[in-house]
Amino acid sequence: MRRWLSSSKLVAGKLFLQRIALSAKAVSIYYQQYPVAKVDIRVGFHDGRGVNSGRAFGSSTPHISISVGRASTDVDFAEDWVSTHEMVHLAFPSVAEEHHWIEEGLATYVEPIARARIGELSAKKVWGDMVDGMPKGLPEPGDRGLDFTHTWGRTYWGGALFCLLADVEFRKRTGNQKGLEDAVRGILKAGGSIESEWTLPRALEIADRAAGVSVLEELYEKMKAAPFAPDLGNLWQQLGVERRGADTVFNDFAPLAAIRKAITEPVDHPN
Repeated sequence: MRRWLSSSKLVAGKLFLQRIALSAKAVSIYYQQYPVAKVDIRVGFHDGRGVNSGRAFGSSTPHISISVGRASTDVDFAEDWVSTHEMVHLAFPSVAEEHHWIEEGLATYVEPIARARIGELSAKKVWGDMVDGMPKGLPEPGDRGLDFTHTWGRTYWGGALFCLLADVEFRKRTGNQKGLEDAVRGILKAGGSIESEWTLPRALEIADRAAGVSVLEELYEKMKAAPFAPDLGNLWQQLGVERRGADTVFNDFAPLAAIRKAITEPVDHPN
């Protein structure tokens, strides 16, 4: 029994190294650099299959802690989103606890897009999941703004919704020349990785300056204290995204179809 566990750990470990390399590639393409010079990745094994938990830390040397099923196969690792999600955390400074939504929301939003940029996920998969997931971030009765409502839905999907709205608005104001990635790359270039502690206003100001338009600061003022519920049905229609059962259908004649394509379109990159 002990020999079987050792062998399965070895197989899972080798497959997980491939998963880590692919996640690092996705994040590096999105940010045009890997977020930190060095990161320790600590793997714990559990019974079963799949990657089912992870956390990123910035104190001392940045490190990521991930739990991997010792019976995991290449199929399980192909479905893994955790490793990419945690690596996105490396690319944003630590902010005050009431702003935890931006840390988790950014990782929730960027993870599938970064994977789509390297061709790992299809655009239909990414947009279909957004249509399914974004309503979880809408304010419930009695909720306040993102800084004051710390439920799971508002933290992860409310933060992701903030990022989606910002991404679309950046592109609308710049003729689809700049997006959220240009803004957050500016934060990273200014030293705003997980190794640093910043105020959120500082991060948003630097990000807007990098993109050349004041989108994040304006959206934050709208969403930080008061509940804000955008018309998601209209947004999907404008972007040309429609869910038909389990399928996702695109309308390339929609007003913002070019923006939708730019967000998830694979990019050329060296092997």
